Amino acid sequence: MIYTVCIIGAGSIAQEHLEALKNLEEVRAIAIADLESDKVQRASSLFHINGYTDYKEMIKQECPDITIITLPHFLHKEAAVFCAEQKSHILLEKPMALTVWECKEIIKATEKNGVTLMVGHTQHYFIENIVARKIIQSRELGELVQINESRHMHYFTPERPNWFLEKEKAGGGVMMNLGAHSVDKIQWMTDSYISTVRATLTYHSKYDVDASALVWAETSTNIPITISISGYKGARQHVTELIFKNGMVKVEVGKGVWIAKDDHYETYPLPEQPPVFQGQILDLVEAVKGKQELELDGEYGASIVQVLESIYQSDAHKQPIQVKNQ
Repeated sequence: MIYTVCIIGAGSIAQEHLEALKNLEEVRAIAIADLESDKVQRASSLFHINGYTDYKEMIKQECPDITIITLPHFLHKEAAVFCAEQKSHILLEKPMALTVWECKEIIKATEKNGVTLMVGHTQHYFIENIVARKIIQSRELGELVQINESRHMHYFTPERPNWFLEKEKAGGGVMMNLGAHSVDKIQWMTDSYISTVRATLTYHSKYDVDASALVWAETSTNIPITISISGYKGARQHVTELIFKNGMVKVEVGKGVWIAKDDHYETYPLPEQPPVFQGQILDLVEAVKGKQELELDGEYGASIVQVLESIYQSDAHKQPIQVKNQ
């Protein structure tokens, strides 16, 4: 069986999904929808698919097996609920929604209509993260005792769509958008949930979204964590440092993994891995077939939003917050 796929939203992430789909045998992109007709025309011409400016019309006309939602965060709930009601399985870009309440509404709709929901947390598909997780699980460096996550990039660029810079539409700034990746990576690597957070954020003078975040956290398995994120100007950086009782591991997605068993790092070999967006859709297809359980289901996606909500609450109240039970 070939599974038909529609995409809602025609931005840069949609292009990544379309590139992945064209190289897979079990799925076929058939249509894309976006309010901006020029984007729709470009995508439909390049990938030879139908184009719409109304996603609801597209879903009703095309009746896809799977819909990939790549909309601004504030539109996730409405689109996901609609797709569920149309009996289409869903790949929903992260963060799952603006609030935990919205996440729960999406989950209710998918369960009621018997459709599979996957949340697009791509950190699970980068080979560097996969290898680092295996090192943790193998205990070749002993017990994991600390994680330091550092992520810095110029966030407030002219190219960034305006909705990212409005709290009402994006839910937040660098913590909501980039921090979702960090929270996901830490929970997944440690096979645990973040249970406590204490956060301090700064805000850009022109916008109502956060421009930096420093978070102290602890997992449900009592591993202490620091997360440092900045969207101000400066050198781009994305480093995860894992500290064990018998060594250290440094992870840079797209660059490599390094392991230190004494006083210096050595490059750790990386095996081949399918491209990130291909791996993601393949897992969803296997789940739709009933052949495997999804790691990235709605409950997991909601757990990330729960941590993000707690981080913003901690900054607002200037005190540690216990993350609610998942």
